[in-house]
Amino acid sequence: MFVFVCAGCGAGLTTPLSQVSLPVHARQKYGNGVQLPVLMESGTFAVDPDPWGGPWRLWDEIDPGEAEARGIYAPVYALSDSTPGASVIAPGDVRGTRLIPEKRDGACCGLDGADGPNMACEACDLPVAARVDDCSLWQAVRLSPDAVHRVPVDGIHAAPLSWKELAERGEKTPPFEPIATWGGRSEANHYWSWSPQWEAAVGQALAHLLVASQGQLVKVPGGLTADMFQRALDALLPAGPPKRRAVLAGPGQPSPDAGVDILLVPVHPQTGRTWTPAGPTASAYLVPLPLGVWLWLVSPQPYLPVPASGRIPQDVFRDDPLPLLPNHLLRADRGTFQHTLVRLPAVRSPWLRTILKNLTQGTSTNLF
Repeated sequence: MFVFVCAGCGAGLTTPLSQVSLPVHARQKYGNGVQLPVLMESGTFAVDPDPWGGPWRLWDEIDPGEAEARGIYAPVYALSDSTPGASVIAPGDVRGTRLIPEKRDGACCGLDGADGPNMACEACDLPVAARVDDCSLWQAVRLSPDAVHRVPVDGIHAAPLSWKELAERGEKTPPFEPIATWGGRSEANHYWSWSPQWEAAVGQALAHLLVASQGQLVKVPGGLTADMFQRALDALLPAGPPKRRAVLAGPGQPSPDAGVDILLVPVHPQTGRTWTPAGPTASAYLVPLPLGVWLWLVSPQPYLPVPASGRIPQDVFRDDPLPLLPNHLLRADRGTFQHTLVRLPAVRSPWLRTILKNLTQGTSTNLF
């Protein structure tokens, strides 16, 4: 457990926090006028390895060698020159700070942190963090790595859960959820859609699937997994019979066949490590999925009520009316896809550069 203190005066700025992995959807911008919830679970923090907010430099102003040293292997519109390594926490875990009114930035309905720290230490007025709560952004506070220090505190230091424990007790992420808005469609304050977390998960995993494909058509399992990936893979990869096969794999699942090329596996939500197989599939390409999404794919929860005759049993719930479903196919989150793909060295390949170029020119709109 740690608390964060001001680097200027040593005043405490947070409650005790334990470190977890940064969620895949941390940088997602979802929809327009949407109220997204808090990014981090209370009592936790995650370190973002990439910079956030200004100052910015356009791609033409950056030497390719410098970009590669920063882990970026393909053109992007602009790069942030702020200090990397911010600690991301829930707004409710902040203590001893105040907002800086003049750092309102050019945000729409709240604060976006794009102009640097907008929160100061109450004790010494040092800018220490950026509050993010604008529409279409996940709510969070980003503690500036050069303005705060992390201090260990006494307490119980629990070991990360094992893969077996996660498979048995991990929380599933449903693929559909109500999306909160300000007014919006027909003056309603929400609408039913695919989960933003699922769209971000598809964006990250699709980038890895394309790299793993080696430019050949990939076949993924049917059902919801196919809804996530097959349409995009068929559109972005050469036509013809599938040359490579991807399957779901992970703790508690049967060992994949030796001929499988690609494994869709979970990421540990505390350590950020990807589940790794043993045996004949150890050399397969591992495509990461958030644990909650992976758990739903390997053990989906039915939406329809259990058929029953006569009196309905006590443990069977009525579902009347039937749950709403999204009115569009599941799409990958564009920003998450691009953020992931440009950081994979394989994107230097001409065919992947073409996919990335088509994305920035808007020719793949129906997939994202």
